[in-house]
Amino acid sequence: MIVERATGAAITRYVDALAALRLAVFREPPYRYDGDLAYERRYLASYASSPDALVVVAIEGDRVVGASTALPLLAHGDDVVPPLARAGYDPARVYYFGESVLEPAYRGRGLGARFFVEREARARELGYATAAFCAVERPDHRGDYALWHRAGFVRRPDIVGEMSWRDVGDRDETAKPMVFWTKEFAP
Repeated sequence: MIVERATGAAITRYVDALAALRLAVFREPPYRYDGDLAYERRYLASYASSPDALVVVAIEGDRVVGASTALPLLAHGDDVVPPLARAGYDPARVYYFGESVLEPAYRGRGLGARFFVEREARARELGYATAAFCAVERPDHRGDYALWHRAGFVRRPDIVGEMSWRDVGDRDETAKPMVFWTKEFAP
């Protein structure tokens, strides 16, 4: 297993593999995302266009089996900036941890923790004061957030955003509540 970091334009070589991986993993609960490859490619291309973005990639043989993304909050888009700004965070000082996706056979091997370590290292290298991410909350889902707590993140039920996507089996997109998690870095 190889774990490597790609930044900025170097992310481009992983876009297709990451798009396919995101589609597979996010079909599972709690996301139940019914996405399309074209959207995924466009979304991931935004990471490649940000020089401060990071993708941590887990590779076995010639196959990407896991990945985790991060970039400056202001480079992410309008769905995650407003909730943090309303909560008093300076968006220019927040490094946003996008997603972590890992094929089921590779879970429980420490890769999730490694993804957090690598993204936090990048945030610190770039001088950010805070790291943040958000996760969907569904009434029928009770997540195991032990990894997120061990990585030092605090669940912030007072900071809630919204993202829309089409669930597997649905015709239309619906809005989902996204609860934020934050971690402050010591100066």
